[in-house]
Amino acid sequence: MDETRIPVLVGSGQVTQREPDPRAAMSPMDLTAAAAREAAKDAGDAAKVLEALDTIVQIRAFSDTSWRFVCPFGQYRNPPKSLANRLGATNAKRLVYTHPGGNMPQWSINRMFEMITRGELEAAMVVGGEALATQKAAQRAGIDLDWSEDPGGEAEAWGVDKRGWNDMEDRHRMAGAIFAYPMIENAIRGHKGESIDEHMMTMGRLFEGFAKVAADNPLADRREGYSAEQIATVSEKNPFIGFPYTKLMNSNAFIDQSAAVILMSVAKAKALGIPREKWVFLHGCGDAYDHWYLSERINFHSSPAMRHVSHEATKMAGKSIDQMDFLDLYSCFPSAVQIACEEMGIPEDDPRGLTVTGGLPYFGGPGNNYVTHSIAEMMDRVRGRPGSYGMVTANGNYVTKQSAGIYSTDMPEQPFAPVDPKTYQAKIDADKGPQVVEIAEGDAEVETYAVLHDRKGPSYSIVFGRLGDGSRFIANTPSDPDLLLEMEKVDHLGAKGRVTHADGLNTFVPG
Repeated sequence: MDETRIPVLVGSGQVTQREPDPRAAMSPMDLTAAAAREAAKDAGDAAKVLEALDTIVQIRAFSDTSWRFVCPFGQYRNPPKSLANRLGATNAKRLVYTHPGGNMPQWSINRMFEMITRGELEAAMVVGGEALATQKAAQRAGIDLDWSEDPGGEAEAWGVDKRGWNDMEDRHRMAGAIFAYPMIENAIRGHKGESIDEHMMTMGRLFEGFAKVAADNPLADRREGYSAEQIATVSEKNPFIGFPYTKLMNSNAFIDQSAAVILMSVAKAKALGIPREKWVFLHGCGDAYDHWYLSERINFHSSPAMRHVSHEATKMAGKSIDQMDFLDLYSCFPSAVQIACEEMGIPEDDPRGLTVTGGLPYFGGPGNNYVTHSIAEMMDRVRGRPGSYGMVTANGNYVTKQSAGIYSTDMPEQPFAPVDPKTYQAKIDADKGPQVVEIAEGDAEVETYAVLHDRKGPSYSIVFGRLGDGSRFIANTPSDPDLLLEMEKVDHLGAKGRVTHADGLNTFVPG
């Protein structure tokens, strides 16, 4: 094979910042640059590697993604150019700033491996970073930081520029991950046939394994090694965020972390003198998405996209899930892991473990960039055991956008040539969910629900329900504290009641 058309990963770098003084801490861009330099150093001669880059793909920061994380200290107008300037990567002419999604690190690598096979690039970096811990600390202390920068120009955009919720869901206050994933989780509980108490411990046991891995990872943010009981038990330090999730079941976004990986052609790697023991190949991959809005899903306990993506990745690699030595399943909330296990046939107590980092609640959930960390860590794992294989899964929105990659130090016997995702995406799109109505009136039944909390306790609830004709609606219940507490103690899956509509909102009243 033409070595200018064989793609390979050659460098990885990760940084976790724990500086308590916001004035002394690195800014998000400086933190990101630190990981980029670590990746270049890992590959060999850092200056030569950075000079060789023709493409830099920077993962979108949470401050540019969600209303919940908007930065009060200014904005980077062209992040990849600011980064390239810091790194002295003057030959990088393709500068990309992705659209949101936890799938984007793996998705970008999949695309750039294809670009190398077509001769469209020689050397590239995927990189991202977050400094939300510093941002939060500065806000609490009343410290004003200057994180504004405009180097000129405009970055190229990759990915899908489309928010994860529709107007109807927005009106009922389901506008973010902490609101959507608890609804998915309760549906999983119903599918498993577990009581509320049983399922709390199911989630605790699942994430206990993640917490143990984080305890042994010096880069992890939470290294206490929480037990299943600690994770599942509601307390002052571990309150519900959105029932049924306690704080320790939520992705931990308020961290300072950055990561980068470098890829290039085998020919370029040889020209730069990068040692063979640094090379890691992508053997299989896949990308797909489920019906975009949660209200349009076939159900809330499965992911056809995840099923197709894992199938395509393993088929391309010529390996089964059972042949993976290492796994890192995207773990923003327990539901994401449980659905991945179900779709891929992986036991939730698999002895291999389900993460190499410690997962988003314990290692850290640096916005859209977590999977860059998991790929960097996976590179280290397979390098440490030459010939081994590891799978990374990536997830964007609300178990919506799925991506996967299978990594090994072995060189693939076949050219890198993934199936066009459009071929299996069409199958996912064709399998429709129930009719969704915006105006709901009449007798109804709860399909799934969540109870959202603020600092004072339960604040409001969101319900997906069905009318008598089978059509689906979204609603809120009355904000009655006694009702909200009851919904957390007494199972309301399948609860019957009436739904009414007024002023654009549906209200469901049980009983």
